[in-house]
Amino acid sequence: MTAMQKLYLLVPMAPLAGAIIAGLFGRAIGRRATHWITILGMIVCLVASVVIYRDVMAGNVFNGAVYTWLVSGNIRFEVGFLIDPLSATMMIVVSFVSLMVHIYTIGYMADDPGYQRFFSYISLFTFSMLMLVMSNNFLQLFFGWEAVGLVSYLLIGFWFTRPTAIYANLKAFLVNRVGDFGFLLGIALVLMYFGSLDYATVFAGAKQLATNTIELFPGHVWSLMTVICILLFIGAMGKSAQFPLHVWLPDSMEGPTPISALIHAATMVTAGIFMVARMSPLFELSDTALSFVLIIGAITAFFMALIATVQYDIKRVVAYSTLSQLGYMTMALGASAYSAAIFHLFTHAFFKAVLFLGAGSVIIAMHHQQDMRKMGGLAKYMPITYLTVLIGAIANAGLPPFAGFFSKETIIEAVHHATVPGAHLAYWMAVAGVFVGGFYSFRLVFYAFHGKERFADPRDPAVIAADADAKAAAPHDEHQHDDHAHDDHGHKPHESPWVVTFPLVMLAIPSIAAGWLIGDFVFGSYFGNAITVSEAHPAIAVLAREFHGVTGMMAHAFGTLPFWLAVGGAATAFVLYIVAPDLPAVLRRRWGVVVTILMEKYGLDRFNDWFFAGGARALGRGLWKGGDVAVIDTLMVNGSARLVGWIASVVRHLQSGYIYHYAFAMIIGVLLLLSLMFL
Repeated sequence: MTAMQKLYLLVPMAPLAGAIIAGLFGRAIGRRATHWITILGMIVCLVASVVIYRDVMAGNVFNGAVYTWLVSGNIRFEVGFLIDPLSATMMIVVSFVSLMVHIYTIGYMADDPGYQRFFSYISLFTFSMLMLVMSNNFLQLFFGWEAVGLVSYLLIGFWFTRPTAIYANLKAFLVNRVGDFGFLLGIALVLMYFGSLDYATVFAGAKQLATNTIELFPGHVWSLMTVICILLFIGAMGKSAQFPLHVWLPDSMEGPTPISALIHAATMVTAGIFMVARMSPLFELSDTALSFVLIIGAITAFFMALIATVQYDIKRVVAYSTLSQLGYMTMALGASAYSAAIFHLFTHAFFKAVLFLGAGSVIIAMHHQQDMRKMGGLAKYMPITYLTVLIGAIANAGLPPFAGFFSKETIIEAVHHATVPGAHLAYWMAVAGVFVGGFYSFRLVFYAFHGKERFADPRDPAVIAADADAKAAAPHDEHQHDDHAHDDHGHKPHESPWVVTFPLVMLAIPSIAAGWLIGDFVFGSYFGNAITVSEAHPAIAVLAREFHGVTGMMAHAFGTLPFWLAVGGAATAFVLYIVAPDLPAVLRRRWGVVVTILMEKYGLDRFNDWFFAGGARALGRGLWKGGDVAVIDTLMVNGSARLVGWIASVVRHLQSGYIYHYAFAMIIGVLLLLSLMFL
């Protein structure tokens, strides 16, 4: 094993070692040692990732096995690494954002009794994601895929005394199992037809099987490649929270804010986007699959953005924003603009982490109050948090020269030039989503940080009494675990400590500047052979001919519809929440039906509760009453006992104790035997 290969192994092993030490020995070594060990592991991981990235950019690509787990016939099940520009970029993003979240956690979870456990979980989460993005085969991909799902279950339900947290993590786990079932079927088809789980072998043989068909149902013939790609994408729909498997992600806000940032910015929800980009040699062989991906992305991008406009919980606004941005990435994948999808993943990781961690900073200052209706005027109390959240909001809205503008604009134009069915509809949904994105991004800023102060004074006797009642009635949870630490500073909100603001500043910088790397990243040869695009899907090639540098792209934006829609969305938020703050209440009353539909999230949660959860409960009750009680207990157990009792009650009349009864029975028996003999 060469020195560089040892470095590849060090990247996932460093956070894994931190997770093991923090998890098994955290109580023994204490809080301070726990966070330093896990942060040191992340620093090692990031430095190693940077060294590997530089080596890959110098032209050194690695694809090989590290460990053979199982050999079955001619099939080898291996742990291996594929280190190319795609995986190296993901390693940088995952390790950097995770390091910032680790540092932020020191401040956010300062008074939580599960401090060491939380650090163990987030390090384990990072290890799982790194194993996923570095894999060179479907087996390891599936291992990382399931591992991030498992750790997300532990983190979303971190405060396990809260019923809402337990409901949320169970919901996330079950919804992801739906997607993962499709994903596993897709991998099974790959193994069945290609005879290998190795990426290189599968991709090399893809064109030979492009015309193969498969009968899912008798008489219904499907393209093999279409079935494989759609099944793999169903897995991505679960992990990357695409409609209709998106319902778990908003509820994941029940977890602590640092993990909300880590899940939504750089790890779990981006796994599906990365996977489809990695599988581009397969997806390029099926226009049907690409069209399916494109339409699902468009629905998610537009309709989830609408829900964000009526949310009051500051974290849920950002959560629905994540759903919408993931929809844009998925649209790019469907348009064969894989480089644009990864570029948006890259820029989104920074500004979405800023928004989540900034929301967490506000929650700390507001004594763990998340309702924006009880905020307002926070800008003067929290200048660093305000500035960084403003940067994240501008980037999220897609305004130049911030990072989100370049990636989102590219995706919209790529969809415009896409040739697969449904591209025209997807384009207009993407354009409409830009206005909505500008509105909800600045609604958060204006509602929480500007206007009149709507927060209560915690020294007010009524508030003190209410807090005392809440603490007496509820177990230890997020809404109270850090109250005492902040009451000492007075009744007004205040800026968070440096361990909270430092990650915000470090993430705000690439939220501004990361988009300037668009040139070679999206339109050049940055990804090399890591991504395959067919000549039949020319969207990126067309945009590359029209691209005239970062400055030219910004200048051109002033004459485009998406730019003015984003500005219009921001201006609408300014009017509604700064100029005429009473107007939103009027509009909510006037548009009550629409608002109710959005507040109910299109009724999908209610439908799932009624149809799937309710159906499962009804089936369980039916099996219990019809199967367990009626058949097993009543018929088989109690029924057999009654049958034996009835037979005994009949037979006992023959056991009377009188000799003449027995003699009579013997005579009858002899007659029966003689009758049988002479028949």
